[in-house]
Amino acid sequence: MSQEKHWHRRVPAVTLMGDGVKAREEAHDRPHPLMAAAVVAFVALGLMAAVAQAEITPEQLAQVATLRAEARTYELGDGVPKDPVRAQETYCKAARMGDAQAQYRLGWMYTFGRGILARDDGLAAFFFGLAADQGHEQARNMLQLLGKPEAYSPECMRDPVVQDFEPEQPVFESREEPFTATTREQSRIVTLVERIAPDYGVSPRLALAVIRAESNFNRMARSPKNAQGLMQLIPETSIRFNVKNPYDPVQNVRGGLSYLRWLLAYFEGNVALVAAAYNSGAQTVNRYRGVPPYAETRAYVKQVRQIFRRNDHPYDARVTEPSPELPRIRAANMD
Repeated sequence: MSQEKHWHRRVPAVTLMGDGVKAREEAHDRPHPLMAAAVVAFVALGLMAAVAQAEITPEQLAQVATLRAEARTYELGDGVPKDPVRAQETYCKAARMGDAQAQYRLGWMYTFGRGILARDDGLAAFFFGLAADQGHEQARNMLQLLGKPEAYSPECMRDPVVQDFEPEQPVFESREEPFTATTREQSRIVTLVERIAPDYGVSPRLALAVIRAESNFNRMARSPKNAQGLMQLIPETSIRFNVKNPYDPVQNVRGGLSYLRWLLAYFEGNVALVAAAYNSGAQTVNRYRGVPPYAETRAYVKQVRQIFRRNDHPYDARVTEPSPELPRIRAANMD
C-alpha cells in the first residue's frame, strides 16, 4: 500500500493523557509542570509492566528507560534544541526493544508529522498497533481512528546488517545450509532457540527453519493476518500457549515451540505436514489429506525442508491424539 495515500487523511483532534501530557494536534509542546510526577509514575508503571510481560534483564530495562527519556528530551526541546529526527531515531531504538510507550510516541509523531518530513498514517498505525498489542490504551484509541496497521516493518525496526560479523557458533548443524547470521540480533535468537528448543522436544534446526520462513528473524514482524513476532503467532495461538507479549523473543519462541510440539504429535513427526499445518492450519491439511494445493503453502514447506532436511522428526505421543486423517493421508501419498 502506498504510504502517500495516508498523508492527507485527517485525524480528529483528540486529548490523550496516557503519558502524563495533554496532547492535541493543535497544541503539542512541553507538559505542564504539575504533570511531572504523573510522567515519572507512568514510566515506572511501564517498566513494571515490561517486567511482568517479558523476560527482560534489569540492564535492558535501564537502557529502555534511558532511551525513552533521551528521545522525550529531543522531542519536546527540554533543555536542548528540539530535534524530532533524533527523537524519532532514539524512540525507535527503544521500540525495537519492545517498549510500548516508545512505540506509542512514534505513532503520535507520524500521525501529525511532528518535525518529520511528512505525516504517514500507515507508519503511525504500525507503531500504534505494536503498542496496542501490549495493552497500551491510548494506542488502541488512536488505532480505531487510523484503521488496521500496514503489514510491513519500518526500516528503523530492522536489524542492521553487519558484514564483518562472525557468529560465535554455527547457525545450523551443516555448513551447507543457506542461512547465515548477519547480525548480532540473529545470533542471539539462534542461541536462544538452541537453548530452549530441546525442552520442548523440538530440533533447534526445525525451529530456526520455521523462524527463517516466517519472519526472516525479524522479531517485530507483523503479517496482514495479524501474525506476530519471530514465529508469527496469531492472537489465538498466543492465547492458547499463554504468550502475553508476542514481540518478546523468549515468549514468542516458547509459544512457537509449544505449537510445533503439538503439531509434531498430531501428525506423528511428518515434517512436511507439520510445516504445511504451521502455515495454513492443521484442519486445512486434514481437509486436503496432505499439503494443501496453495502456492504459498507449498513454497513454505519447500523453504522449511531446504533447511531441515529430514522427512521425520521425533515426537511425544502423550501431547495429543494423532490426526484422524493420518491413515487416509498416508494412503493418498502411496498412490
